Order: sequence, then C-alpha cells, then structure tokens
Amino acid sequence: MQIPVKSAIDRVPGGMMVVPLLLGALIATFFPDTPKTFGSFTGALFTGALSILAVFYVCMGASIDFKTTPYLLKKGGTLLSVKVGMAVVLGIIFGHFLGEGPVTGGLFTGISALAVVAAMNDTNGGLYMALMGQYGRPRDIGAYSIMSLESGPFLTMVTLGVAGLSAFPWQTLVGAILPLVVGMILGNLDRSMREFLSRAIPVLIPFFAFSLGTGLDLMKVWHAGLLGLGLGVAVVAVTGVALFFADRATGGTGVAGVAAASTAGNAAAVPAIVAAANPAYAQAAAPATMLVAACVVVTAILVPLVTAWAAKNFGRPDDHEDEPASEPAAPVYAGAPEAH
Repeated sequence: MQIPVKSAIDRVPGGMMVVPLLLGALIATFFPDTPKTFGSFTGALFTGALSILAVFYVCMGASIDFKTTPYLLKKGGTLLSVKVGMAVVLGIIFGHFLGEGPVTGGLFTGISALAVVAAMNDTNGGLYMALMGQYGRPRDIGAYSIMSLESGPFLTMVTLGVAGLSAFPWQTLVGAILPLVVGMILGNLDRSMREFLSRAIPVLIPFFAFSLGTGLDLMKVWHAGLLGLGLGVAVVAVTGVALFFADRATGGTGVAGVAAASTAGNAAAVPAIVAAANPAYAQAAAPATMLVAACVVVTAILVPLVTAWAAKNFGRPDDHEDEPASEPAAPVYAGAPEAH
C-alpha cells in the first residue's frame, strides 16, 4: 500500500520547508529531550542545520550560470537591486527603533529588523519561474539566474550592516558566501557537476528545515502566525509596488516584478545563520525564523493571485519584443525550495 506523503506535502504552500520545520518544532516543544535520549545520528539531525545548509548552498551555487545575456543582466539585476534596496531601507527604519533585538511585548512581540530584512531579501525562485512560465517570457524565467544571488545569509548580513546595526567581520561575510561561490565555480567549470549538484537541492530542504524547527517554541506559533500574516502581506505590498515599476522601467509590463514579490523558503534559515555569526542577533533569531516561515506561506498564496491580476490588467509581455538571438536555458534548479 502506498501513502501519498510527498503529494500531500506538496499541496501545502512551501510544504517541503514548512512541514518539516513544524514537525521539528512539535518534537522540540513536546519531547525536548529527544536528541539527548537518542544521541548519535539522531541527535546530530536535531542540531546540524548549519552543516546541512553549507552543503545546500554549494549545490545552490552550482545551479547559477555565469553565461547570461544583457537582457537577463538588466532584468534580473534590476529586480535584485530593487528588492535588496527595499530591505535596506526597511532595515534602517526598523534598526533605528529596535536595534538588533526583537520587540519583547505587546501586539508586535517577536518582530525585529532581522525578521523584516530576511523576509524581504530573498525571492521564491520556484514560484517566480512558474508564474513567468504562465504569464511571462522564457527570458524572464532566465532572469532568476541573476536574482538567485539573493540566496543565503550574505546579503542579509550586508543589509544589516548598511542599516547601521551590528556589522560582521569580513571573514564572516566571506564565509557566508564562500559555499555559494565554490558551487558556482564547480557548476560553471563542468556542466555535469551542475546537473549532479543541482539535483541535491530539493533533497536537502526538508532536512535543514527539520533541524531549524527543533530550535523553535511552538507555544509562540499562533502569535507568530498573526505577525507572519502581516509580514507576508507587507512583503507583497511593499516590494510588489517597487518591483512592478522597476519591471516596467526595464521594458516589461510589471508582471515579472509582481511575481518576484515573495519570500523564499530557505529565507527561514537565514536568522539562525546570522545569529550564529553574530551573537547580537541571538535573541531575535528564533521568533524571526517562525515569522519568516509564516511569511513564506502567505506570499506563496498571495503572489500568484496578484500576478494573475497584474497580467489581466496590464497585459502579458510580448514574446518577440527585443528578443535576443539566442537564449540561455534557465538554471537547472535556481533556488526554489518552496516550489516543491
């Protein structure tokens, strides 16, 4: 007898990230001694998020192709710059009022500059490419090869530093991006390595999600869910408007910009990595992880609806307008953990 476990998980927005994360949080909340009781490999799975993520980012980097046309550089670079720029602005605002720590009381308990920046910085690649496959052009799909540079903690660390919060030593910044760079070099030196490493990306997602979940307190989930709902709506509204006009400025209809106004599933891993690199963010990391995870789900639901509305009201891009003579293929697997 077969039980459709994967198909059931796939029905949940961001399921391969969210479901294991919540499973880990359930075990940590109701059976907190599990890793100590079983130890060995079982215990390591509960505490090995950073090691798994290091491998994940090597594989992610391998999926990024150096060979892109000027259009992809223009489109992807513009959307990347605008999205990160919005995160910087909001990081400065929240950092001014909150510093590195989270709000500790009231309706907004748990919100922090770290949570806002992590949610804003990273686009759901699988969702973007799927929506562009339906409402955009093939070369708009390929633009994510540039946008996928958002993946990982590097830009979040840079953004927090630019916002005037606790900075990171250069060694930490290099260490945050080094696995991605190593993967990019391997993938571009050898196409077979790109295909080999890219296939591992979706497999690693539930494992690091589970490990991250074991550090969360589910007693705070309901409150985080309400805040996560608000944060998800804010990501779509704030970045969606800016990206809409940025896309139109590069010759698009705005649809590609709206499709990029989401939060990637692997963004939920960023707060823990940032806190591990700089203890000043330790207090904010756990609530930020839950908030960003909730934001992943909310944006995965809202962005397709808003993108469909934008395509209906502003039209779909012309497939033949300024089309390049030859077009590179989209990345084998360009950072889309939340698409599974």
